[in-house]
Amino acid sequence: MTDGSREQTLRYLRMAVEVSRRARAMGNTPFGAILVDKDGNVVLEQGNIEITESNCTGHAETTLMEAASKRYTKAELRTMTMYTTVEPCAMCAGAMYWGNLGKVVYGVSEKTLLALTGDDETNPTFDLPCREVFARGQKPIVVEGPVPEVESDVLAVHEGYWS
Repeated sequence: MTDGSREQTLRYLRMAVEVSRRARAMGNTPFGAILVDKDGNVVLEQGNIEITESNCTGHAETTLMEAASKRYTKAELRTMTMYTTVEPCAMCAGAMYWGNLGKVVYGVSEKTLLALTGDDETNPTFDLPCREVFARGQKPIVVEGPVPEVESDVLAVHEGYWS
């Protein structure tokens, strides 16, 4: 699991922002995530595919965990960190938990996203922080976020998307 410097954290989160930008350009909602191994290598990246793949569970984090679980053992995943643009929803947090992810770092909180999207029926946001989901489990997952230095970058990709 990368413990990395703040500079590294910001670099990885900005990479996730670029993934979210590509997801939006492809017609999906603007969310992105990357997976980094214990040596600091980016091993996977994933944007949201919910719209283009007609997959209601096609959130970036859940889809990334599905791909990761096919490539890595649970022991390997325990040493990895996911960097994601927005705090994982309850479903994505569950995928991380069951996949045995060691750490997640997110740029913007789910509450901030809800304030941005408002009452948009295409994004009915939970008011359930991922820390609360993980706290109910039997194993710890390290959570870091929100990261204020990337908030404007993350939100810029969402600008004009939500009604």
